[in-house]
Amino acid sequence: MRKETIEIGDEYGAEYEGKYVFQEISWAKRSRIIQRQTKYSQVTGQVVSSDYVAIQAETIMASLKEQPEHKPVTLEKLLSEEDGIPIALGELFSQIANRLNTVTQEESRFLSEQSEDKSQTQASQSSVSVKSSVGHRTSSQDSQRKPSKSS
Repeated sequence: MRKETIEIGDEYGAEYEGKYVFQEISWAKRSRIIQRQTKYSQVTGQVVSSDYVAIQAETIMASLKEQPEHKPVTLEKLLSEEDGIPIALGELFSQIANRLNTVTQEESRFLSEQSEDKSQTQASQSSVSVKSSVGHRTSSQDSQRKPSKSS
C-alpha cells in the first residue's frame, strides 16, 4: 500500500510540529466509513443525508498511521467546530488522504464544497502547489521512483 510522509514545522503551531505518515486504506475500510456516515431511505434505498465532514475526518484518521508522540490529531479534534485543527492543516491532511486513497478530483471538490458550504477557499490539486504554499517537505513512495533509462 502506498505511503506518504510529511514533516510539519511550526507553521500551524508548535503543537502540530513533527512527522506524519499516511497510508492508503483498503476499499472495505473506505466503504464502511461512508456507510456509517450515510443515512438511507428505508422505502427507496436512496441517500437521505451524508455527513461529508465526518467521512473526510474518519478517512484522514484511518490513513494516519504515525504522528508525533503527543498525538495532536484525533478524530474529535478533526470534527470539533470550536477547538479543531487549523483549516490549512485540515486541508493538507485531506489532500494527502484523498490522493493516497485515489479520491478523484471531482469527488474531492464535491466533498470540499459540502464540508465548507461552498467556501471561497479552494484546495490545491498538486503537491508542488502544496509544497510552495505551505512550506513543508513531502515525500511519497511514488515520487521516489526513478524513470528507467533506455539506450
